[in-house]
Amino acid sequence: MRSAKDFFAPLAVGAPAPLREVPARPSRMIHFFDPSNPKMAAKVPQLVGTVDVLLGNLEDAVKAENKEAARAGLVDIAKATDLGEHTQLWTRVNALDSPWALDDLTTLVTEIGDRLDVVMVPKVQGPEDIHYVDRLLAQLEAKAGLTRPVLVHAILETARGVANVEEIAGASPRMQGISLGPADLAADRRMKTTRVGGGHPGYLVRQDPSGDAERAVYQQDLWHYTIARMVDACAMHGIFPYYGPFGDIADTLACEDQFRNAFLLGCVGAWSLHPAQIAIAKTVFSPSAEDVAHARRVRDAMGDGTGAVMLDGKMEDDASLKQCFVVLELAERLSANDPELAELYAGAGEQA
Repeated sequence: MRSAKDFFAPLAVGAPAPLREVPARPSRMIHFFDPSNPKMAAKVPQLVGTVDVLLGNLEDAVKAENKEAARAGLVDIAKATDLGEHTQLWTRVNALDSPWALDDLTTLVTEIGDRLDVVMVPKVQGPEDIHYVDRLLAQLEAKAGLTRPVLVHAILETARGVANVEEIAGASPRMQGISLGPADLAADRRMKTTRVGGGHPGYLVRQDPSGDAERAVYQQDLWHYTIARMVDACAMHGIFPYYGPFGDIADTLACEDQFRNAFLLGCVGAWSLHPAQIAIAKTVFSPSAEDVAHARRVRDAMGDGTGAVMLDGKMEDDASLKQCFVVLELAERLSANDPELAELYAGAGEQA
């Protein structure tokens, strides 16, 4: 058993000290691109400033014969692209049991570690996977002379990973967050769906019978339990939860619904697989002007935060105020990076 104090000591001589708090940078959309695809690579400069996170994908969706080209392409893109202050660079490396993962980490950290914010690790089974990556990153950071640690993001896509999600979330001070990986998780659980994220028309409840009237059907959320458990684990350890991919690119309405469900449960962002999903994530994972205005009204009415008040016929108390502070803190953080939102929320202040 490690002492809690040991978590804040570098795991390699010369490595940067671990962070004591994860930076709360906007990450409403983690936008995936294939660095081995010349067309996608050429569009990267245009995406800078329009997305919170650009993620160079080295794992699934990259063919085996293109793995090395994707890795090299990401290095070239990172060196050639000015990401500015508002767009982070992440990568999803190959799974730890693959023949490419070690070279992914060794190459990326030593060559572009100063530009890389987060390494996303797929198919994390338990805290031992994070411990392995944690130690290896420290050694590579020391070798490269980095002054800040590269953070780690786990993907929850196995039944064992879900069972160990609390231990994964607390496995290292490098942990930035966790994403739901619904497709691989469905296969590992032997779920009978071939979709990538979203619901399924067969997972439903049916209205009770009433004579000969047609009985209404209500589709249920396949991922509610897993997302809620992931959110709790992340909140407990001070890291951030995310919804993963929504594979039906054409169904923007259902994508928005799924993202909003995740947002309401506590997720801070989702993956975007196509430019059409960027605007959806930006809208859904930003509080509305109405919500910000209401939160300010409650804050102003509550005074010192104790007792209770009535607003519009509804009771607001200290628990209401805490909920409002969540909205206001998020609005303030996003406004600092997004002038349009800053203007929108300033108008909400005038309405309040």
